[in-house]
Amino acid sequence: MEKYDIKRAHRELYAPSARSFSIVQVPPLAYLAIDGHGDPNTAPAYTEALEALYSVAYALKFHGKKELGQDCVVAPLEGLWWARDMAAFTARDKASWDWTMMIALPGWAPADLVAPMVRLVAGKKELPGLPRLRVAELDEGLCVQIMHIGPYDAEGPVLERLHHEFMPEHGLHFNGRHHEIYLGDPRKAAPEKLKTILRQPVARGGEPPAGHGQAAAG
Repeated sequence: MEKYDIKRAHRELYAPSARSFSIVQVPPLAYLAIDGHGDPNTAPAYTEALEALYSVAYALKFHGKKELGQDCVVAPLEGLWWARDMAAFTARDKASWDWTMMIALPGWAPADLVAPMVRLVAGKKELPGLPRLRVAELDEGLCVQIMHIGPYDAEGPVLERLHHEFMPEHGLHFNGRHHEIYLGDPRKAAPEKLKTILRQPVARGGEPPAGHGQAAAG
């Protein structure tokens, strides 16, 4: 039984260089997603979101293997980050951050399989984040990305280069929310060895679409 692994199926999206920015075309992808607000280091909603996402992701994996003859590697955790006042990012005011945490659905899993898995998980344990879980279809299209190696709070200089050097030099403007993909586990890896893909949806030329601003996280 071959395992679906999104990192292999879309290698160009999940193995960027850590030395230079790359421009990629991201196809529409479906995710398990939970929205929230607040400092990810202290907000209970963030911990609740991760517990619910991983519980449903593994329920899908086990169901697929047992009932459908399909298997998968559970996809890495991903996050979209933004704030009403974008100065909150410069000031590292994490309590003001909004976020959507996500885990990509395996390529073989239809979206309508998620609701039964949520009910299955809810029947086994009480998870406060489960009622907030939804399926999100994300169509980012043209994006710039880079691999950041190091602590999350050290992302600032990389994002400064992206926002104020690379994007202007290439005639690009913001066209979506700041996106992070976490390939390292902060519970196991030393901060200086953490690998995080930093991705920014962009558009070429013209005026930025209304409602799309600069964002950064960490």
